[in-house]
Amino acid sequence: MKKRYLIIFGGLCLLLLSCAGWMMEEPSVQLRRVSLHPRSLTEIHLVLDLDVQNPNRFDLTIRSFQYKLFLNEREIGSGRLEKEVRIPADSAVRVQTPVVAGFKNWNESLRAVIADKNIPYRIEGEANVRTIFGSRNYTFSKGGKID
Repeated sequence: MKKRYLIIFGGLCLLLLSCAGWMMEEPSVQLRRVSLHPRSLTEIHLVLDLDVQNPNRFDLTIRSFQYKLFLNEREIGSGRLEKEVRIPADSAVRVQTPVVAGFKNWNESLRAVIADKNIPYRIEGEANVRTIFGSRNYTFSKGGKID
């Protein structure tokens, strides 16, 4: 009887170890480029090119993606991704995301961009990611410097 329990316990341990590779890791995001598209005298549209890396052994689908863009520690705009994006396993996908920025929010930061070369930026927000195991919300904050 003890031998049977030992075999069952060993089998369960092997099963759990084999599932360890299916633990979901957070996707990583890297800003590649920013394009400016002035629309009116009161606002500007920016398009952010983001590389989203899926480190997992299974596909991910970004279902919703809301974010705010900060330049020189001031919020200059926000946006949301309106379409679902599928990211294959162990690969990266370039995603273009729109940001609407009002010139009143952009004024102080624009002066800093003209006067200085190393301006800190930050993108923060929340993404809803769907996998074969279900959906999960991730908060993120990614920053760097504009050269």
